[in-house]
Amino acid sequence: MVDKVPMTRQGYDKLIKELEHLKTVKRREIAADIAKARAFGDLRENAEYDAAKNSQALNEKRIGDIEEKLGRVQIIDEARIAGDQVFIGATVRLKDLKDGEELSYTIVTQDEANFDEGKISVTSPIAKGLLGLKEGDTAEIKIPAGVLRYKVLKITR
Repeated sequence: MVDKVPMTRQGYDKLIKELEHLKTVKRREIAADIAKARAFGDLRENAEYDAAKNSQALNEKRIGDIEEKLGRVQIIDEARIAGDQVFIGATVRLKDLKDGEELSYTIVTQDEANFDEGKISVTSPIAKGLLGLKEGDTAEIKIPAGVLRYKVLKITR
């Protein structure tokens, strides 16, 4: 049985866009780099050629990885998820009960996670500790550095 990869519509669209870029723009750029490197002559000691071929291999691997993942994607229907609970796709505003600081995270799939954008993976300790909670609930989340205590202030989709 093939494991499904849960993903939001935004994450799916982002992967499709990346795949299209890798197959069109990036492949053309790499082909041009290979042709340019071949013009330098002897391929046995041609660092530019080796680098271009390495880029080509990495690009093709990424294309294969994305295509494989897209074949297993299960789009999460956010409309069917209870809007009052923390789940994938929810943005959660929290209050740190230790220092009173307010922070916000959007719970996303692993592929969509980007901490700088406030997007945390559903598999992260913080997200796992928040899943299923409702506004007003508190969470004690064990992380390697200790225990985080948060109060859920608001959940939006």
